[in-house]
Amino acid sequence: MAIRAMLAKAIRLSKAPVVAIIDDDESVREALSDLLLVQDLSCRTFDRAEAFMAEYVPGKFDCLITDVSMPGHSGLDLLQRLRSIGSSIPVIIVTADTSPTARSRAIRDGAHAYLTKPISSEALLRHLQSALSEVSPPPGDGGQGTISDG
Repeated sequence: MAIRAMLAKAIRLSKAPVVAIIDDDESVREALSDLLLVQDLSCRTFDRAEAFMAEYVPGKFDCLITDVSMPGHSGLDLLQRLRSIGSSIPVIIVTADTSPTARSRAIRDGAHAYLTKPISSEALLRHLQSALSEVSPPPGDGGQGTISDG
């Protein structure tokens, strides 16, 4: 089954999901944005965690894809901040940081996935499908999801 069809079947949202992409590298933001747009997913891009938090309102975004190393607050700091204010938004970390300490912190703080670059489009879309399914589970699913460590 095509990734697009799997996403459409799994999501079942009354509105198109909106994915926030946070990365200080413009080329990464553009590549991720293009990938999501081809899958008929809406997205907003941000160059820093602070820019995202300035716009963050619960329910505005359905998933977050973030880098770890950025100027200002890191993606891990952002994840911790979101959890501290009670947000359960699924967070997918996509980073070049292979440190076991960073991975452990991300998973401990509730990241849906910690994926190290380079990552295939198919792998990212599988994790995104899983994350969006947790936001709006299919009828009768009860909302049970699993955390993936990539």
